[in-house]
Amino acid sequence: MVILCLFGLSVVQSRQANKKKRRQSTNERIYLVHADVATYDMFGNNPTAQVLKGRVAFRHKGARLFCDSAYLYQESNSFKAFGHVKMYQGDTLSLFSDYAYYDGNDQMAEARHNVVLKHRGTTLYTDSLNYDRLYGIGYFFEGGKMVDKKNVLVSDWGEYDTETRDAVFNYNVNLKNPKFILTTDTLHYDTRTSMAHIVGPSKITSGKSVIYTSQGYYDTNKEKARLYGRSKLTNNGKEMTGDSLFYNEKTGISQGFHNVVYKDTVNKNQLNSNYFWYNEKTGFAFATDSAVMMDFSQKDTLYVHSDTMKVYTFNINTDSVYRVAHCYNRVRAFRTDVQAVCDSLIYNTKDSCLIMYKDPITWNANRQLLGEVIEVFMKDSTIDRAHVINQALSIEQLEDSLHFNQISSREMFGYFDKGEIRKTEAIGNVLAVYYLQDDKDSSLTNMAYIETDTMRMFMRNRQLETLWTCKSQNVMYPVTQTPVDKSKLPSFAWFDYIRPVDKDDIFRWRGKKSGTELKNIPRRSAPLQHISSGTVVSVESDLQPADGVKASTADVQSKAEMSVGTKSGSSGGANTNSPKTSKDKDASSDKASTVDVADKTENHNTGESGTAVDDNKNK
Repeated sequence: MVILCLFGLSVVQSRQANKKKRRQSTNERIYLVHADVATYDMFGNNPTAQVLKGRVAFRHKGARLFCDSAYLYQESNSFKAFGHVKMYQGDTLSLFSDYAYYDGNDQMAEARHNVVLKHRGTTLYTDSLNYDRLYGIGYFFEGGKMVDKKNVLVSDWGEYDTETRDAVFNYNVNLKNPKFILTTDTLHYDTRTSMAHIVGPSKITSGKSVIYTSQGYYDTNKEKARLYGRSKLTNNGKEMTGDSLFYNEKTGISQGFHNVVYKDTVNKNQLNSNYFWYNEKTGFAFATDSAVMMDFSQKDTLYVHSDTMKVYTFNINTDSVYRVAHCYNRVRAFRTDVQAVCDSLIYNTKDSCLIMYKDPITWNANRQLLGEVIEVFMKDSTIDRAHVINQALSIEQLEDSLHFNQISSREMFGYFDKGEIRKTEAIGNVLAVYYLQDDKDSSLTNMAYIETDTMRMFMRNRQLETLWTCKSQNVMYPVTQTPVDKSKLPSFAWFDYIRPVDKDDIFRWRGKKSGTELKNIPRRSAPLQHISSGTVVSVESDLQPADGVKASTADVQSKAEMSVGTKSGSSGGANTNSPKTSKDKDASSDKASTVDVADKTENHNTGESGTAVDDNKNK
């Protein structure tokens, strides 16, 4: 095992050695170009050095070196320079310091005190710098500052490669830009592209936006960030975390990939997905792939899942800002006290209204509610009222799990007080099945079957307190003698197999069984008409005349006059024996329906309390 480790170590070292040039000593001597005074001091501190003073100049391997005074060691091919030390290499690099030691064999310059290294558009300031001319790399180890265009980088230790123009900074790294500040422990910086490569725990602050990452790239010119390794972006109480994040500060667009978590600490909600797109300037958000929206405003967390989620923000950066959230395709929601399933959902924060479309179903404890459309209105993050539109059906499963209280109607309303149901109202073609229980042992005694037009139920502590109906047909059956066809309404359907059972079950879509879907009931609409020559003409008849022949204006007018004459004759009694047209029949039937409704209203107004008392007696 030890041999294998040593072999692996030797392989790694050999690979690292191949990446750099081999250091070879040069035989080229340092050439003294000029000195005002040159002496030897055989009895001084440097007996082997040639003492040079006044405008000293050297030349070695294409580099020119200047200083005020120097010690030249010819045997070791080196020198020590003092005062206003300057080194020039070509037209692109210059090195300044107060003191320097230069080894001609290794081509290594050690500059100290007030060191300034300039290379093209980059300037490095430090107090101690070793510049390796063979590799073209400068090292500083007592703190340094590099200025590149608008970027200023400060660290305790670092290096700069003049060939690749890459810089590496370590320990207490700080990159300052007029638009942001980056702090980290390790940073690679490319001065050609102004690209910062983050390889350690880092923080980027830009105005109100803060980025936390341990690995990534930041383009300081284009203000774009590519972040990896569970990075996080924060802005005004909003946080986005993901395995991979892409952020463009100029456009305000950010994208997240894999295990993305978007959290709004102000509104106490969170959105998880595997892909997330957000524009902080417009407030538009898009999420898909295992998208889950979570709400923490209540005691229990609400989980909502759908294939795709979109959030639109209106009047952003104003006091009247509001948002509209769209969740569509296979929506499933779970909270310990309420569950829901639908095809699509819209929530508007302006009026705190939540609307569920296409086969929506909600559950609360042992209750189920469904219809074509369900509207829920919130108040202070608590349900205030609900509205079920078309084919409304409410079912309550009793304790024996065999019997159900049921109400079906054209539409239903529910009113809540502090989150508890207080009143429900069913309107239009109301059918109800209700079981009465014995107060002593809660056993079922009777079943009431009710047909009416309007029904109101008043609740307290989730128990029925008062039941009111207008003119109705009521039948009471003993439980043991209940007809089979009356125990369940025609629209009865119990969808317990669709109901989400926990927060993980919202990802498992289960649709309705064949034959249990809501009926497709066509809705009546007013005919399109327009006025032509003083006569009301149907658009359809105008566009599609019978037998392909257009009716003339005179014919239309004559028919209208005949219709008017018939109506006037009916009202005056002159044409009482004339046959009624189909339109007259419809008009008369409508009138009768109106009177009937009025009669029902009168009965309802005069006998309201009596009806409620009679229902209580029946109970």
